Parts: sequence; structure tokens; C-alpha cells
Amino acid sequence: MNRLLRLAFGLASGHATDRRLSVLNFHRVSAEPDPLFPGEMYAERFDRLCAMLKHCAHVMPLDTAVAALRDQRLPARALAITFDDGYADNHDQALPVLRRHGLTATFFVATGFMGGGCMWNDRIIESVRRCKSAELDLRPQGLGLHRMGDIDSQRRAIESLIAAIKYRQPAERLERCDAIAAAAGVTMPTDLMMTWEQVRALHASGMQIGAHTVDHPILAELDAAEAAYQIAQSRQTLQAMLGAPVTLFAYPNGRLGQDVSPRTVDVLRPLGFDAAVTTEPGAADGQTDLLLIPRFTPWDADPRRFMLRLVHNLLRSRFAGSVNSR
Repeated sequence: MNRLLRLAFGLASGHATDRRLSVLNFHRVSAEPDPLFPGEMYAERFDRLCAMLKHCAHVMPLDTAVAALRDQRLPARALAITFDDGYADNHDQALPVLRRHGLTATFFVATGFMGGGCMWNDRIIESVRRCKSAELDLRPQGLGLHRMGDIDSQRRAIESLIAAIKYRQPAERLERCDAIAAAAGVTMPTDLMMTWEQVRALHASGMQIGAHTVDHPILAELDAAEAAYQIAQSRQTLQAMLGAPVTLFAYPNGRLGQDVSPRTVDVLRPLGFDAAVTTEPGAADGQTDLLLIPRFTPWDADPRRFMLRLVHNLLRSRFAGSVNSR
């Protein structure tokens, strides 16, 4: 079966002059399954997946893959692995697995949260996770009343609150998250995100580090000057911390039209990045704007189903490309 998956992935990735690059996007790799998010990646599952990728795909550093795509020398079965945000478990859990399988990944770091910070969505998640009350009353904040009695209720509360706050301006978003934490009576953890020592350790291990803004805002919601600051400052901080160039960027959230507007790309383009990745599904080919590279990550727990869905994504991308070129 694994040989058939390898063959199918190779055929779906295209011929020598029409090769496509698959880019995977992860965030966290917890030590054990998270009861709140059972579908999310954890170390044992990531290990099984990396073993499958090692066998079925040609896993490449993202910058190498981008250069090969640009020069029309992309190998068959080309795939790159990426992580967004900068969680500590990227260093503690993902890195040992990647090294064990001889794989390289790119880690896009939101610099403002390194060394004890907590991203806005995690403020909501941890407020709900750590709340000891039977109810979380956020009616004074205009965010409703949420039951905390069981895992399903907690999940619904998290989904509702994230949806209500996600597209607010950064300052208001932070203010709302602080109000939620205060109402829940909890203190935020200080160890969710990497320390700068851990970021440097990733880089020293041969992993790539990319920019992901300072505060993880929705760039399409910002004016051009603020968007340029968020992008350029994150790269400047990373380069100072690593003593190395940072040439890759990931848009926060990353959906075209909703999170990434044409103006966002216009702001990014003169800043000199070699490539930028979205979270738009699909695969990149020779016609793809290198500042709008798609990423597609199946969430199947079974590695073989994961690979089958990757094959389907490649085939769908090839068909869409052939239709759009007519």
C-alpha cells in the first residue's frame, strides 16, 4: 500500500515541466492528545506521519523547494513542512521527531509572543480550559453566557468566542481576551510559546525560521503602514536574534480575500521576501505567485488516508489549473 501511495503521489505531482509543490501547515504538536482538541497533532501521531512522508514524499526545505519551483527543476513528490506561530512544543515535541526521520521544516514565528507571551486565541482557550466555574458569564462584555460543565460545552464556548473576536482590531481583541480571562478568574500560562533560546536551537538544528508578523494581526484589516511595520519588524527581530537572513513569510490566518487582500501583497512585495505562504488549499506550480503559495494539510489521523487526501489535493489543483488556463 505504501508503494502505491508513493507512486500515486509522484504521478499526481506532475511531469518534469509541470511539477507541483505540496506545502503542509501545522501549528502545535502536543506531547499527548488534547481532550479539548482530539483532532490536533500530538507526538506519536506526528511520528507516524513523518515516517509516511519520509517514504512517500520528497521532503525539502521550503526555500530550496521555492528555488526549484522557480527554476522549473522541482523533483517529483516535492513537499515542504511548515509550522505557524512559534509554540514551545515545536521545539520540544516536533523537532525530535523531525530529526529522527531526517526531515526539515520551516517555523514561522510571531515575534511578539516569544519568551512568555500568549497569543489571543490561546488566551481564550486557556481561559475556558482553566475556568473552575460551571458557567462563564460574559454578558457584561456582550459575549454571552457559556456553560463549562463538559468538554463539548467548552469546545462550543471556545469556537463561539474565537469567532466573535477574531476580526476585531488588535487592541480591542486583546482587551476582550483580558476581560474573558478576568471573568474566568484564571492566569495565563507563560510557557506556551518558545523562548528565544529555543528558536535559536531550531535554527542551529538545520530548521528554517520565517517571519509571521509581530502580533499576529489580520493584515487585511490594517492600513499599509501598520501592515508593513508588522511584517518588517518581525523579520528584523528574527534576523537580529539568529544572525542570519530571513527570507520567508507566512500571512497570519492566511485566507485570500478574508485575511490577505491585494493591498497586503502589495505591501509585502517590495520588502524583499523570496516567498510567502497562505492557508489557501491547493499546490504551487510554475504559474503560482511565490508570494501566494498555497498550503494544504489533511487532518486525517491515519497516515495513509492523509496521503490519499494529499494526492486528491494535487489532482484537484492540476485540474483547476488546466481549466483556468483555457
